[in-house]
Amino acid sequence: MTDVDTASMNAWVAPRYGGGEVLRTEVVPRPIPGDRDVVVRVRAASLCSGDLHLLNGTPYLLRLGFGLRRPKHRMIGQNLAGEVVAVGALVTEFRVGDRVFGEVSSGAFAEYVCADAGSFAAVPAAISMEDAAATPDSGMTALQGLRDIGKVGPGQRVLINGASGGVGSFAVQIAKVLGAHVTAVCGTRHLEMVREIGAHVVIDYTTDDFTRTEVPYDVIFDLAGNRTLREIRRALAGDGVFISSAAAPGDNWFGPIRWLAQVALTDLFARQTLKALLMRPAATDLEYLAGLVVDGKLRPVIERRFSLSDTALAVAVFEQGHASGKTVLTA
Repeated sequence: MTDVDTASMNAWVAPRYGGGEVLRTEVVPRPIPGDRDVVVRVRAASLCSGDLHLLNGTPYLLRLGFGLRRPKHRMIGQNLAGEVVAVGALVTEFRVGDRVFGEVSSGAFAEYVCADAGSFAAVPAAISMEDAAATPDSGMTALQGLRDIGKVGPGQRVLINGASGGVGSFAVQIAKVLGAHVTAVCGTRHLEMVREIGAHVVIDYTTDDFTRTEVPYDVIFDLAGNRTLREIRRALAGDGVFISSAAAPGDNWFGPIRWLAQVALTDLFARQTLKALLMRPAATDLEYLAGLVVDGKLRPVIERRFSLSDTALAVAVFEQGHASGKTVLTA
């Protein structure tokens, strides 16, 4: 194992459930890697919806696994990029000094983070730390939804509902890489950005109803959760694929469970394919996404930039929703 200073570090922690207002910085021990771990000095991180769910403890059913009265894991943050400063005895993928990015279970909003080496992939020299940090959760969600569930291929008609957000901005570009004709649905202020990243058709949901299309879509990737299943199926081809993300509608107690159950039950009896998406982090997917960025086929959209020292403010702004792309924190 490569030696690492066991001194302390600064980290953002959540002593109780809530929003950005509960966050505070604490001095905590700097992590020491296990045999399969790497310790990464965080240079950039990004916010995702999962951070908010873990921070505010909703849906409340989550608290059965993550702490009933307060968060079991007080340190927050899942997406990051940085440099390796220590490696475990069995790690062969990385060496000290390597630039890496990835998704971890918690603790990314700190000076250092420790996680299994399999959580990371190399950051090519042509990619900035900010772009790398913006990619993991949103990029892999978009990729796995379109490639693995949607089986998107050349010439297919794909609609992305919620195209301006973190996942949506990646999904528009990835669908285009896969050869699809892409229709993007978003709000008025995001129309130009969505056009710029490659959507063939852009629909303003405040003035038009995409579910009343004359030509149905082969794949609908729903990242907004603002339409009923009946409405969605009306716009879907008879043998089309509907993909529902974690942004599905729900209440504070059970979240999207009822919605996901409805999707699964309907799928049993419909000719159309209706599936919920649960992203599974994979280093190979991170490598694929990095290759697209290097080739100029994918551009992480970053709307808001904050210093890591302003994480509480960044979270408070992120909670307001309707972002255009990603929110990034830099050390």
